[in-house]
Amino acid sequence: MEKVLEERIEIPGGTDVSIEWPSVKVKGPKGTLQREFKGPMLRFFEMEKKGNEIVIRSSYNRRKMRAMIGTIRAHIRNMIGGVTEGYVYKMKIHYVHFPITMEIKGDKIIVKNFLGERTIRKTSIVGKTKVEQKKDDIVITGIDKEDVAQTAANIENSCRLSRKDRRTFLDGIYITEKDAR
Repeated sequence: MEKVLEERIEIPGGTDVSIEWPSVKVKGPKGTLQREFKGPMLRFFEMEKKGNEIVIRSSYNRRKMRAMIGTIRAHIRNMIGGVTEGYVYKMKIHYVHFPITMEIKGDKIIVKNFLGERTIRKTSIVGKTKVEQKKDDIVITGIDKEDVAQTAANIENSCRLSRKDRRTFLDGIYITEKDAR
């Protein structure tokens, strides 16, 4: 007989978690996040709330099941961290000769004058993420870690160089700090 896999996640005070498997909803002082887990392996899992803990279990003790439980646990911890503290990514605009200018218009970010190019580079802000710019510093905040990280990656990738040596051409917008508030 195989051992049952089980993981427990503690729910901090001031946070409310409701589970309708495979959907999880987390409410906290900063807002509400909801996630629906998808995939064919989810039929082998159960999740329930017991007191101030979330219990994830699977009756199959296999490597893939342990990995999936770890992934589900990480997503729920990120949701709890987001609604209690939030996430902050800090970025820096770096240029040597041509000053890079960045504008925020609604849910779009426009980068101009990258390496003296006349083309405009556009990217999008994901979800309910907030982007603030102060001269050459950019601060990205939000409660959903995936949205904040994807917005930062979109901005960084908008200034990606191709067919140039990265050691020589250091211009761009780079992530300098990742932080939970």
